[in-house]
Amino acid sequence: MKTTDHLGRPIVAVTGIGVVTSLGQGVTDNWTALTSGRSGIHPIARFPIDHLATTICGTVDYLDSSSKGASALTLELADLAADEAIGASGISRSAFDGPLFLASPPVELGWQDRLSLYASDDEEQGYQRLLKVARERLTARVFEDAQFATIADRLADKYGTRGMPITLSTACASGATAIQLGVEAIRRGECERALAIGADGSATAEALIRFSLLSALSTANDDPTKASKPFSKDRDGFVLAEGGAALVLESLESAKARGATVLGVLRGCGEKADDFHRTRSKPDGSPAIGAIRAALDDAGLGQDGISYVNAHGTSTPENDKMEHLSLSTVFGDHLKRMPVSSNKSMIGHTLSAAGAVEAVFSLMTMREGVLPPTINYDNPDPAIDLDVVPNVKRDADVKTVLSNSFGFGGQNTCLVMAREPF
Repeated sequence: MKTTDHLGRPIVAVTGIGVVTSLGQGVTDNWTALTSGRSGIHPIARFPIDHLATTICGTVDYLDSSSKGASALTLELADLAADEAIGASGISRSAFDGPLFLASPPVELGWQDRLSLYASDDEEQGYQRLLKVARERLTARVFEDAQFATIADRLADKYGTRGMPITLSTACASGATAIQLGVEAIRRGECERALAIGADGSATAEALIRFSLLSALSTANDDPTKASKPFSKDRDGFVLAEGGAALVLESLESAKARGATVLGVLRGCGEKADDFHRTRSKPDGSPAIGAIRAALDDAGLGQDGISYVNAHGTSTPENDKMEHLSLSTVFGDHLKRMPVSSNKSMIGHTLSAAGAVEAVFSLMTMREGVLPPTINYDNPDPAIDLDVVPNVKRDADVKTVLSNSFGFGGQNTCLVMAREPF
């Protein structure tokens, strides 16, 4: 079996996966729920929803840290996913000989909540209180709790990863970007394995307000499980959600040498920036088209080389239209024979984690030979002619998957995965 690809680079295998979403903890529970067409979207119970336009979410409420702030929850989501992935890979949980790439939200997650750990009798709030606490007491600890890279540092300490851990944010493409960085590090020969994680526990009232001001969220509050309806004519926005996923990436040669189970291979990565608008996609879809084509070129595949598309499929009017435009432009008539479904119809949009979560589900799709459905597809959009695997799962022989991640600000990353080494 070859261990290098069509360009002579090391083939990158996946030897461990882990995932946590509103559907449950672990690959098995998530996959069972996903293929059953079960939704994890529910009314918000974690914080007051008075005066909010959107009162539903895909929050992960069953973890102990869910009431301790976004930073603590993001850490636990990342930790649980990493623990499952590394355990499945057979690598030591305390001495992971490779770099860590973490995708997480691009803000000081929950530092307001973390301030409650420090005694204070004053009524000052926000940055004024943070500054006062930092000046007067426990300065080092305040810094550790507030800095952007804290979560990655703690994961690196726990799992013994090599080198400085990398924390990154490319909006909704972040999870896929973390995987891409791991793939590229292995291809360059800098390491034999890498740990890629995407995690996001930032479903807060503030986040809901910000996205609502952008008119990006669904307001279908009356029936939460039916709110996320990608590619439907009556779609009205995405549903905010939380989750975490991790992949152990490893050169195929290394995986074979230690007798590891290969869950699939990362065959191609493509990215393309869009400078058109802070949130809107370029009307002609050219950046998304470019990202898909770059991923296919990197994988050495033509337009007939993809069996299935794990769509970005957010359920917003503009994104779904743009994704259809990009797919139809790249794949032409072949698109009529290619199923395209959206996991977000069930788990919502996990933001920074989405690309990693959907990569895990893409690998499971190939391994299990089952296409997860796009649920809530009851009112087709005649302008979006896709086989979305409507409402019910489908058995299929899936050899390759294209997984799309299109982020705000035009940060687009696409991954091509294959079931078997090539």
